[in-house]
Amino acid sequence: MKINVKNININYIQYGEGRDILLLHGWGQNIEMMKILGDRFSDKFRITILDLPGFGSSDEPKEPWTITDYSNMLELFIQLVKIKKPIIIGHSFGGRLAIRYSANHPIEKLVLFGSPCIRESDTLPLYVRVLKAIKKLPFMNEIGEYMKQYIGSRDYKAASPIMRQTLVNVVNEDLSNYAKKIEEPTLLIWGQNDTEAPLEKAKELEKIMIDAALIVLPGTHYAYIENLERVVTILKQFF
Repeated sequence: MKINVKNININYIQYGEGRDILLLHGWGQNIEMMKILGDRFSDKFRITILDLPGFGSSDEPKEPWTITDYSNMLELFIQLVKIKKPIIIGHSFGGRLAIRYSANHPIEKLVLFGSPCIRESDTLPLYVRVLKAIKKLPFMNEIGEYMKQYIGSRDYKAASPIMRQTLVNVVNEDLSNYAKKIEEPTLLIWGQNDTEAPLEKAKELEKIMIDAALIVLPGTHYAYIENLERVVTILKQFF
């Protein structure tokens, strides 16, 4: 399905019935990377997943965006598709967006997978580091060719100037002050060997949030996929 938000066509899916769960994918990804998780909860929840602007089948922004621009878009999207006080689950860039949005809007609960919040000083852009790490992921052979196509689906060098500048804007913003405002229960699920969003950053994030708990799992930046069954069990208890 598609809906027009701020003159941008947004591709999304919505299925199931019950309380709302909204899933937000990482940079360079799309709906499919979160659907494997959403499918496990559609028997008791209404699941909404969108291709964020610039990814999947959604339009690119017409000018470079900041994380606040994405948050403003998300606010309108949530109103238009009639989502009420959702549980938000975000991975990486999607988690950053979830932090920015949740600081100023009502949610039920928040789940963050490998979501860097405090600004990194690494000289390589986050997206470049993610792409370099993908080839080394031990679980890639297990999830098969179907899922590989959704990880790093848009190479940095091939990205448009708008999306390159958007990436710079997003990576360079420190979201600590927004994270400190979130009062709802928050679960941080991190890979022990995540080099894109190091575990130390997760520990710092846990300390500054009002009601957050950190769970460390074996794996990398994609620990939620590497440990899918375990993550589903954890989330069912959290919800």
